Amino acid sequence: MELTSRMKMARFQTFWIQIWKNKPLDESSQTSGDENDILLNIKIYDLTVLVVANPANTNALILKEYAPSIPEENITSLTRLDHNRALSQISENLKVHVGDVRNAIIWGNHSSNLYPDANHATVDIGAGHKPVKELIADDQWLKTEFITNVEQRGQAIVNARRLSSAFSTASAACDHMRDWILGTPKGTWVSMGVYSDGSYGIQPGLIYSFPVTCKKGEWSIVQGLKIDEFSREKMDAVERELIEEKTMAYSCLH
Repeated sequence: MELTSRMKMARFQTFWIQIWKNKPLDESSQTSGDENDILLNIKIYDLTVLVVANPANTNALILKEYAPSIPEENITSLTRLDHNRALSQISENLKVHVGDVRNAIIWGNHSSNLYPDANHATVDIGAGHKPVKELIADDQWLKTEFITNVEQRGQAIVNARRLSSAFSTASAACDHMRDWILGTPKGTWVSMGVYSDGSYGIQPGLIYSFPVTCKKGEWSIVQGLKIDEFSREKMDAVERELIEEKTMAYSCLH
């Protein structure tokens, strides 16, 4: 890594949080007094937070409740693992290198109801990038098997190996932090669970996975993407799931 990149990374204090792992939502929402004190005393503006433990989106929301001194834009949750799996599914279908595929999207929650969207994804064919929907002339596959494969990939790994996808998760966390801190390549976006500002009609305040670009340690939600009826239904369904999680969590917190 170049010296300038190392210096740039050193400006950030990265705080990885795995909270209340393997607990139901109603239990994970009940923090201890010690945990509350630790979170309330965090006052580092440059702190960058990646929440990994599920339910990651809502755990990130809980963190925001208990660490109000951390700016909301500094709290994120991990959907990069799902994003990477979506790129992999496309590359396998088209028999191209996964590095040639970009701009898939994970909308919403890191759960079995997440929505992997290939409508805006492209593939580098050597003479420029071509839309995935033009290369995969099978809309049914994109609306069924592709989505199911991404949603259920984690469980498939557990069933096959009797082990979790911990290494893939760690790699995705590294990808998430690298792009957040060092920036996304020009013309490329990634998926991150971030604080909704109302973009694409998603309720403000939710931690929701959007397509984002990153520059100088800051993320921005990609705007102006066309959302078809199928995608709208999927996005709204996962939004409802997150609202239900938020309601349950807040009922335990207050």
